[in-house]
Amino acid sequence: MSSQNPFLLDFWCALPPSSLWSSPQHHKMSLSAAELEELWEDLGELNVSDSFSNISRVDVMVCTTAFNRTALLYSMCVLYTFIFVIGLAANGLVLWVNIRAQRDSTPRHETHMYIAHLAVADLCVCVTLPVWVSSLAQHGHWPFGEVACKLTHLLFSVNLFGSIFFLACMSVDRYLSVTQHREEGGARRKLIRRAACFGVWLLALVASSPETYFLRAVKSVHGDTMVCRPEYPEENHREWMVGVQLSFILLGFVLPFPVIAVFYALLARAFSRSSSSSSSSSSSHLEQERRVSRRVILAYIVIFLACWGPYHAALLVDALSQLGLVPLTCGLENVLYVALHLTQCLSLLHCCFNPILYNFINRNYRYDLMKAFIFKYSTRTGLARLIETNNMSETEYSAVENPPLI
Repeated sequence: MSSQNPFLLDFWCALPPSSLWSSPQHHKMSLSAAELEELWEDLGELNVSDSFSNISRVDVMVCTTAFNRTALLYSMCVLYTFIFVIGLAANGLVLWVNIRAQRDSTPRHETHMYIAHLAVADLCVCVTLPVWVSSLAQHGHWPFGEVACKLTHLLFSVNLFGSIFFLACMSVDRYLSVTQHREEGGARRKLIRRAACFGVWLLALVASSPETYFLRAVKSVHGDTMVCRPEYPEENHREWMVGVQLSFILLGFVLPFPVIAVFYALLARAFSRSSSSSSSSSSSHLEQERRVSRRVILAYIVIFLACWGPYHAALLVDALSQLGLVPLTCGLENVLYVALHLTQCLSLLHCCFNPILYNFINRNYRYDLMKAFIFKYSTRTGLARLIETNNMSETEYSAVENPPLI
């Protein structure tokens, strides 16, 4: 007597750069009961000999891939390489300039503390990308061992959380610096910033620890490759997986984005109020500067939302489908697989945007950059050459614009 029973086999494929971004990939196949038994034994997940003793054939409906997986993975390799090169160069330059700026004793450089930590976090995220690219190029194969699996993920995850948390801290700090700059001394504010930086790194480490603990370098379902992925307890595997996804959504977007949006909106409002109360003699110039500041503030909010919103939306749909709250059809499965790859790549572009938004469009940073390196025209050779400015003369130094007052 034959019986038809549907089964959905979840083949978990860890997607670089983080095993947080894992989604099931399905194929359609038809297996006999004996073949299905052998598959379960190979997976080492359960013994189905009793379950299938009275049936002769089982149809396992697993979704076919509706896209070119190889082309997608190689495209991701190219995009991650681009992010690595740009992010490494931009954040390395930001960090170097900010370290040099610390030699200046003026108070404005105290605000660079968050910038420096943000650059370190983004730099460390970018440093891990070649490892994930190598794994992607080998279709998810992880040849580096379990220790490297844990350490690479921990480095990536801690700094990714740290980058997001520092952006939230900067939004609060900038608002307080404008509205309460007379109420606190520089020493106290500097101490608060240091404590906040320590708290951010500690929170990022705590947020990254649970999944890192469960990470293992294990054989793939086909047994021919090794993959770096979390191995949660079998009795509540799905609950752990969904819990990690939801915690990432909560800590990576639901909590920090409102903080960033609200405090930057309050900062823009403070600029508008101060503009209306300024004297008429200088109101035109100040209004122009504050208009630019409001546009920059809007860019902070929009770019964070554009980079991180799509990924967390895809991750939320994936989590809801795991809980059965969203029907997981073959079409949705294919869309999620592609969406998680593309949106995670979009989210990592934030490591390239941060140096531009928080440094290169800032006049103080451009001033520090020009102090570090300045193009000097040589009348003897007729060529522009890059020179160090440590021992510049007053004439050479006059080529640098005067720093704006804060």
